[in-house]
Amino acid sequence: MDRRQFLSASAAGLALSAGGYALPFADEKPRRVGLIGCGWYGKADLLRLIQIAPVEVVSLCDVDKKMLAEAADIVASRQVSKKKPRTYTDYREMLKEKDLDIVEIATPDHWHALTMIDAVKSGADLYCQKPISVDIAEGKAMLAAARKYNKVVQVGTQRRSTPHLIEARNDIIQPGRLGKIGLVEICCYYHMRATTNPPDTAPPDYLDYDMWTGPAPMRPYNSLVHPRTWRAFMEYGNGIIGDMCIHMLDMVRWMMDLGWPLRVASNGGILVDKASKANISDTQTATFDFPEVKVVWTHRTWGSSVDPDPNYAWGATFYGDKGTLKASVYSYDFIPEGKSEKRIHKDVKYELEQYPEDRTEKDLERHVAPAIRGHMRDMLTAIDKRSKPVADIEQGYISTASCILANLSMQLGRELTWDPVKQQVTGDAEANRLLHRPYRKPWVHPEA
Repeated sequence: MDRRQFLSASAAGLALSAGGYALPFADEKPRRVGLIGCGWYGKADLLRLIQIAPVEVVSLCDVDKKMLAEAADIVASRQVSKKKPRTYTDYREMLKEKDLDIVEIATPDHWHALTMIDAVKSGADLYCQKPISVDIAEGKAMLAAARKYNKVVQVGTQRRSTPHLIEARNDIIQPGRLGKIGLVEICCYYHMRATTNPPDTAPPDYLDYDMWTGPAPMRPYNSLVHPRTWRAFMEYGNGIIGDMCIHMLDMVRWMMDLGWPLRVASNGGILVDKASKANISDTQTATFDFPEVKVVWTHRTWGSSVDPDPNYAWGATFYGDKGTLKASVYSYDFIPEGKSEKRIHKDVKYELEQYPEDRTEKDLERHVAPAIRGHMRDMLTAIDKRSKPVADIEQGYISTASCILANLSMQLGRELTWDPVKQQVTGDAEANRLLHRPYRKPWVHPEA
């Protein structure tokens, strides 16, 4: 049963979406949805939600008027009502309406904290892209706000909702088929760091660059800043470790039921590509020391991107005394020790027959679409039950903060010991001062 058929059905019973989410009764009003940040992943997330649930996207917000108008047209063409959403260039004006059931946040990272906290205050449940924050104090305040206002907040660490990875967790990791896991290696060897050095220019007339910058330091505008390549700068995010490591670290934590790391150590820097305007590291390793396992991250944005394993250039390898598991967004491979078990290989399932829009949608990562849909269903179920979703804000906070600690360790040149009760670095006043970054006036840093 597709969404159009469901909305026109007269049956009073519940229907199930393709992924098992129980849809509301046919005569219930669709949930009202708003999106803050109408760029690449904002649209990808929102259009997946439209595919699997009766929602009405009523509000869109972006400081780029061109991007905003394009998103409004796309949403109108995809939602059942064919209505064009209201558009805003200031998220505060959108939230003043207080008529949204769900708000999705897909801004650059430096804007997550303020938009998320204001959205839960407005009465909405949330889907917030990862990482949740740029500094640890922001994340702590975001978690506190979600709990204070009793709102469901699903973080966009959608590996927790990736079908083949759920299978790997449930069938390989959790039953103990790897035996004792002593080491997990996570990595990204994609050449994703900006390598150009464009001149600074005036921002385009359709972009409110002052509002785009918001609480971050004001940099001269250049074409790397907007759109999408803003991750080249530490002013707006946490580099590749904050973009890619968080996915793999969070996946490992979920698969193995891990909490906070006891210690975090990291080193690296700009070791090869010194000509780019980007100020994020091109090379970095980090060790997350959990009570019974070490998780070691490596990224390198230069040289070979296919070594040591071309199938897992962004992924995780779990080493146990009874076997090895390799896992990525594309597949998993179980490699047992000895002959008592058979090797297992599984690939991502694209769901293109069920959701044909995936075939033609611009810029969509088709292999990730099933995971986003699963993540949205999980969020909706949590909203209905008033329960915690699989990527609850607390889990997003732990994974985000762990990656931030790695960057701080690299910056300070020493290992950091984390106290999860006091929410601070043990015996390191300098590191603790860095948990809270300065905000550009007039924006005010949130407090827990």
